[in-house]
Amino acid sequence: MRRNLLLQLTVLALLVLQVGCSRLLPSGKAVAESPWTNYSDAKGAFDKITVGETTVEDLKVLGFDVKSSPNLKVLNYLDIAATVQGIPHEELDPGLQACLMARDDCRAYVFEPKRTYTKRIGNFWLDIASFRRVTQETGWRFKALIVFVNHHVAYKLASGEPQIDQLQEQNNPLGPFQLPSNLIFGIIPF
Repeated sequence: MRRNLLLQLTVLALLVLQVGCSRLLPSGKAVAESPWTNYSDAKGAFDKITVGETTVEDLKVLGFDVKSSPNLKVLNYLDIAATVQGIPHEELDPGLQACLMARDDCRAYVFEPKRTYTKRIGNFWLDIASFRRVTQETGWRFKALIVFVNHHVAYKLASGEPQIDQLQEQNNPLGPFQLPSNLIFGIIPF
């Protein structure tokens, strides 16, 4: 009778530990600061940019601040030329042609706001022992290229991932004994 009760209590304790331990798995967050909290807000602001009319000051109002935005990439006309070198000049967008002809009066900015979240899910014990790791990534990424010639937008292009929902699963049948080969060769002296 006591042995049966002890076995039941042990199984119950293990089940409680199993449920509560999933909160101990690592999680993370990657945010490239921006005024937008989601992809559609960023895309909506980008869509308000008008080629030939929008100025640097107008961009700032829309959230694309070329002076203080973090993670901003600044390009010159040579960077643009290297990017489009495989496209014949006559097939380029007129704004890009104007940029290449303007040389020093051409500058471009790449904005890459994002919000991604990673979370390990699954069995805590299998994860911590390296037998099975499941990582879920959610969020969004937006990328905007804005090219200026003199003081007005000459070209704009956007891309991104409106809804990221990826699941990565790694299985190691040998768990902690399945070391990567570079660790094994680092341990063994030759």
